[in-house]
Amino acid sequence: MNRSKEMAAIVCRALEDKKGQDVTVIDISGVSCLADYFIIANGENSNQVQAMTDNVEEEMEKEGYHFTQKEGYQSARWILLDYRDVVVHVFSREDRRFYDLERVWRDGRIVDIKELEA
Repeated sequence: MNRSKEMAAIVCRALEDKKGQDVTVIDISGVSCLADYFIIANGENSNQVQAMTDNVEEEMEKEGYHFTQKEGYQSARWILLDYRDVVVHVFSREDRRFYDLERVWRDGRIVDIKELEA
């Protein structure tokens, strides 16, 4: 399994462990040099959004992956974790609808999470 795919799988499991909603993986490797994957999820409230992000950090650290940048943690409306190859966006439900990253990155390919485990 390649590195970025492994990282994406870890992130998805961590988000799902904290009941992340509508976890979406977009393969942007063919349309951008920013990263290989964007992973987008939302939570019900700021505590859940922070818990989801905390769990991603913890699970990634266990596997030796460390983020290069973290933004938005205090407000917990849109938290971004940048792992270079994988960028994680955890939103409040309202902000996810407003920013609609799936539309912005529609040229990327939506990846079935099961594909990441293969």
